[in-house]
Amino acid sequence: MSLDSRPPAGPAEPVWSGGWVSERLGLELTGAPGADGLDVHDLLGLALRRNPRRAHLLVSRVLGKHVPTDPQLVRAAALRLGGRVAQALGVPDAPGPTTARWRAALAGDGAAAADVLAASVRPPARPDALVIGYAETATGLGQGVADALGGPCLHSTRRAVPAAAGYAGFEEEHSHATGHQLLPTDAAVLRALADPAAPLVLVDDELSTGRTVANTLEVLHARTPRRHYVVAGLLDARGPADRARLAGLAARLGTRIDVVSLVEGSVVLPDGVLAAGSALVAAAPPAPVPRPRAVPADVEHVRPRWPAGVPLTARHGTSPAAREALVAALPGLVAEVGAAVGPGPGPVLVLGSEELLHVPQLLAVGLAGPGREVRSSSTTRSPVLAVDDPGYAVRSSVAFRSADAPVDGPGPRYAHNVSRPGGPWAVCVLVVDASCDPAALAAPDGVLAALRPLAHRLLLVTLPDDPPTTPEASP
Repeated sequence: MSLDSRPPAGPAEPVWSGGWVSERLGLELTGAPGADGLDVHDLLGLALRRNPRRAHLLVSRVLGKHVPTDPQLVRAAALRLGGRVAQALGVPDAPGPTTARWRAALAGDGAAAADVLAASVRPPARPDALVIGYAETATGLGQGVADALGGPCLHSTRRAVPAAAGYAGFEEEHSHATGHQLLPTDAAVLRALADPAAPLVLVDDELSTGRTVANTLEVLHARTPRRHYVVAGLLDARGPADRARLAGLAARLGTRIDVVSLVEGSVVLPDGVLAAGSALVAAAPPAPVPRPRAVPADVEHVRPRWPAGVPLTARHGTSPAAREALVAALPGLVAEVGAAVGPGPGPVLVLGSEELLHVPQLLAVGLAGPGREVRSSSTTRSPVLAVDDPGYAVRSSVAFRSADAPVDGPGPRYAHNVSRPGGPWAVCVLVVDASCDPAALAAPDGVLAALRPLAHRLLLVTLPDDPPTTPEASP
């Protein structure tokens, strides 16, 4: 039986990418229209985790993490979420894109995607607010929300950075990789962290129970009690008990906690869903593992001229001044990468690397244009079952060895949905930072060997790493 709350799809409607899981687990995903008239079925599909803590995975269609997505929609979703945050902070939001244009863009209409992005841009709304995004999925989303507000930004990290002093740490209880650390060194971020009057915005891709948020708020409020927090996610799927728990935390801490999202939904889980999901995973083919392949000899290397003093990510924080410098440098960066990609209408995939999401997405937006299909996604730590079915959100997956230095040591990494159904990508652009081990990248079980069969050409774009800076050196 189908538990999709919409009427059965007509011949012209796309298949919902959550139906396979919904039907087999008896799981319901429902919700009323939210921002711009969108609902949970517009923005989400479902997959199965290879994770004993939770059976299902809510797969966003606008995050640019597990599903290659038009980067204009990834950017628009972050800016629209930033508009919802601004409303919670007292700034009225103008009407956004129409539901019809959103749905046309989600169906693959590039002109509609450009319209959606254009209708999502606003002047900076609250430059006094500090945004903290969660690694790894919401690092890019958090920086997009910070762009909308105009303030400083920081994201948590699972990288080992021995030279950086830890500010705080907290746990993500349901994740396969639980520990987060905050390593701020940017002066603007440190000032905002110490200012009890500065609103603090926590950004995650989804809010399922709110436990990670609660853990974070406990730690940060103990350091600097403040009057107002905003929690933001593309989806708010918390149940009544979860909402009551967060309200109780706000009362106990003596603060205000607002929660905003693009859509709200409910995930109804039948009894035994974890065991049923585990059984489905166990009956499926084994998880992909890094395996030796022919080492590609024709990888094209690109090292764009990065603006001096500008952080690549918000791992150690990024200031409004750094954002302005990046905006000024972005056309030149896009031109350098675009020259390496070359002309032609063939499809292009821009692939970020785990926590490195924001800049690859901006590059992909710059490369997109009339007559060219550009999609943005990222490598990930998340092990997900792949099922080649249109009603399932993760239809393919490749595995490879890690190339960075995470706090929990090396391990397998994945790229989901990068085997393009219509044939190889004309160009795959993998974006990494300079701290990635070149030998691991180019190893027979590395990411370059895994991606090369999926594209006619493979570009490796290497950008400078984010070394910790002293506050005096921050831009």
